[in-house]
Amino acid sequence: MSDATAARPGDGPAELARTREFFAARAAGWDTKFPDDGPRYTRAIAELGITAGDFVVDAGCGTGRALPLLRAAAGPHGTVLGVDLTPEMIDLARAHRGSADLLVADCARLPLRDAVVDLVFGAGLISHLPGPGTGLRELARITRPGGRLALYHPIGRTALAARHGRRITPDDLRAEPNLRLLLDACGWGLTAYTDTDERYLAVAVRREG
Repeated sequence: MSDATAARPGDGPAELARTREFFAARAAGWDTKFPDDGPRYTRAIAELGITAGDFVVDAGCGTGRALPLLRAAAGPHGTVLGVDLTPEMIDLARAHRGSADLLVADCARLPLRDAVVDLVFGAGLISHLPGPGTGLRELARITRPGGRLALYHPIGRTALAARHGRRITPDDLRAEPNLRLLLDACGWGLTAYTDTDERYLAVAVRREG
């Protein structure tokens, strides 16, 4: 699949523009800002049980740090697609072009057929989905029944909030009760949830129907 751009006219264009602007300004220094995250990504992806031949989408792939790991898990006959809203991030992800196809696109409107994906990997994704329910329903659309969604961050909610000088609030979307309800409304069933200082990992299964 060649690089392409997908837009969603009229659906939160200002919010999409802000997201692009935020990450475009930070793309060049992104990996150097978080140099120690690599081993944590390796451990998390190894635990997901990706099978050789799987179709894996890295939704919000950023600079592509997870793409070689996902490729190694899916094997040479699998498909790995990196998707990001920000062209500057995809430009950097091209360093991993041998590991994945790349697509500049809004994760809430993807040019993929229904029920073709085995696993969606989303690192830091949920907080940056404009209208998260819309995005999660779109990811459910492209995922086969029984396929999985893995929402990941290399540090947990408390550590991440402290990094930004904030405190966790009860309405935090990533909190287990809130996330479970949201996923359930969007076609997913939460099956595993971990939130420690060392990681955040929520895994959900695409339900039938």
